[in-house]
Amino acid sequence: MAFQYQLLAQQIAQKIYAGEIHAEQRLSSLRQFATQQGTSLNTAKSCYELLEAQGLIYVKDKSGYFVQTQANSQPIGVPEHPDFQSNIREVSNLELQIQIHEAAINSQLVHLGSIQLSPNLVPAKALSRSIQRALKHCKPQDFLYSDRQGHQQLRDALAMHWAEDGFHIAPEQIYISNGCMPALSVMIQSLTAEGDSVIVPTPNYNGQLQLLALLKRKIIEIPANTEGFDLERLEQAMQFSGAKACLLTANFQNPLGFCLSHLEKEKIAQLAAKYQCYVIEDDIYAECSFSVDRPLPIRYWDQQGYVIYCGSVSKSLSSAYRVGWFCISPRLKHLHAKLLMQNVSVNTPLQLGLADLIYSRAYRQHLNQLRPTLMQQVEQYRQFIAQAFDGVDVRINRPQGSYALWLQFPQQVDGLALYYHALAQGINIVPGVLFGEDRRYNNCIRLNAGHELSEDVQQAILQLAMWVRKTLILTSEIESVGS
Repeated sequence: MAFQYQLLAQQIAQKIYAGEIHAEQRLSSLRQFATQQGTSLNTAKSCYELLEAQGLIYVKDKSGYFVQTQANSQPIGVPEHPDFQSNIREVSNLELQIQIHEAAINSQLVHLGSIQLSPNLVPAKALSRSIQRALKHCKPQDFLYSDRQGHQQLRDALAMHWAEDGFHIAPEQIYISNGCMPALSVMIQSLTAEGDSVIVPTPNYNGQLQLLALLKRKIIEIPANTEGFDLERLEQAMQFSGAKACLLTANFQNPLGFCLSHLEKEKIAQLAAKYQCYVIEDDIYAECSFSVDRPLPIRYWDQQGYVIYCGSVSKSLSSAYRVGWFCISPRLKHLHAKLLMQNVSVNTPLQLGLADLIYSRAYRQHLNQLRPTLMQQVEQYRQFIAQAFDGVDVRINRPQGSYALWLQFPQQVDGLALYYHALAQGINIVPGVLFGEDRRYNNCIRLNAGHELSEDVQQAILQLAMWVRKTLILTSEIESVGS
């Protein structure tokens, strides 16, 4: 468990990165800070010392503590997003979606494509200990075919874990799945039929769009931006489109990184009940928050049973640890047998190992250490990208959690052409064209900031910047000749 001084330092660091506390701004004295936070002078001193060690603040003799000016720090614009009509349509470019998805998980390329944590951020020793303990204490029946709903021990552990974060889901409502995408697939197939439409905000995670295309579902897009998505348009789509379900991420959506407010989440739960349109909530990034507290899901405000809660530990623990879940309400209890038939049983030792990781508090400790590390790492990426693209109008999202970065270039830059160029150089990125229809995000790309900003990663980003500059120069020359 994180100490109080670490939690306080994390809160201040988040405000510094967000620009709420400015460079060279004087902080409260140690005594003032201790009084304001209701803590001891030693805790306040440890908090400031940690921030100083992180290079975020410095002490000036006889003057106090001040926010450090970050080297090469510069203002970064946020991406702009177009408005568009929310029409029923099919997901296009399925073959391209599959091709780029396969490239994104190629371990031989520089890791800027698939959103995944560096192996150095995975608590491998704690995982190993938990799996060993789980095997040592397992019962004879644990070596038989497992319960398709998931092992009772893991479902109990997850219910306890979430209760500690402020929301309650009964163990009997939890179904363990082989990751988050299989969980989404089971629920989409259970609530909709081929040819039905599913409401999605775009730009939206390309893997979800690919899944909907493979399941032969159509989509109804609603506009999203770095602040969230249009709830009025969501209501219109629920009311008039005939859609039976929508697929939403309220906490640190991929690729934009926004986190909806409590009022917005409550409103979505109310709309779902009003129009009897199920919300399939993908909450896979919630535990990668940059703040101390994990944000509540839409499910927290669901009173009528129209929100299905889905997630996994793939983004907060390891992409190789294929354990996820979907959680239904009593309203959908009649689907129990169907859900069991559609769900794929998950390896029992892995389930028991994860349960042990939770009960031993090792998972909670991992999250407390991961969050400030991710916050600092993502900001390092943002600043390095801004520096690498100096002179180019590159706009970058400022995620409030997770580690997906969404870059927007001038309209002359073709993100798909940049993808092919990068691939030829051994660099993997994901072009924006996959995150919605009509090529409206063609001048965007998504990058993974889950790995350390190593020399290889820096060189890869510089390669991208070089290609973009050359493209803009060539475009300008062609336009000059044409005029």
